[in-house]
Amino acid sequence: MRTGSSRSRSVAASLASLAGASLLLGGCGLLGKPQPLRADAPLTMSVTSPDFTGGIIPGPYTCRGNQSASIFWSGAPPGTKSIAVVIDDAAAPISPRVYWIVFDISSTTTDLSLGTPPPHARVAQNSAGKSDYQPPCPAGSPQKYRFSVYALNTFFGSALPANSQLLPAWTTIAAHVIARGTFSASALPGGSPSGKPPGQPGNSAAPASDAAGQVIYPASTSHS
Repeated sequence: MRTGSSRSRSVAASLASLAGASLLLGGCGLLGKPQPLRADAPLTMSVTSPDFTGGIIPGPYTCRGNQSASIFWSGAPPGTKSIAVVIDDAAAPISPRVYWIVFDISSTTTDLSLGTPPPHARVAQNSAGKSDYQPPCPAGSPQKYRFSVYALNTFFGSALPANSQLLPAWTTIAAHVIARGTFSASALPGGSPSGKPPGQPGNSAAPASDAAGQVIYPASTSHS
C-alpha cells in the first residue's frame, strides 16, 4: 500500500513528464502552432501571390505543371537584417511537412519565385531530407499549404550553413524572428490547370500522383 508521501512523488513525476511533453509538442511555434513565435514577433507582415486566386494553387504551379509561382511580402519592421521563407502543410500543425525553408534572404528583398532562392540566400533541408523545393503534390484530397515569411534580427552567415538539418534550422531561425506574415492556399488532386475543381468548364484533370518523399516527423522531434 502506498503512503501519502509516495503518492505525492508519483503525482509530481507525472506532472513533470506532462510538462516535458508539452514543451516538445508546443515547441517554438515556427510553423504556426497555436501560440505565437515570440511575444515580440507580431503577425504584421503581408504575404501574397499573384499566381494563386481564390485560395487555390492552379495545376501549373504544382508537381504536375512545374511552373514557378511568385510570392511577395511587405511590412518588415526596422531592425530586420534578413528574411526567411518557410512552406509547409497548413493542415498538419503538430507534425508539419516542410516543403521549402530558405534563409539569409536580403532584408531589402520583397519577392521570390518558389524554388529559386534569391542571390546569397541558402536552403535548409525539407521534410524529405533534401535542400530543395518540393512543389505542392496532393493525392486523394485537396491539401492546404502555408507560405510564411519571417523578418529576422540577424544575418546568419556561417552560424547556419546551407543544407542544415530541418530541426536545427527551425530552432535557430525561431530565436531571431521579430515579425512574420503568412497566407494559405489549397492544391487540388488531379492538377486542375485553371484552379477550378475537376469537372468544371475549362479543366482537363491530370492523373493523381503520390507526394513521394514527404516525411512526417514523429511528434517528439518536430516541434521547434
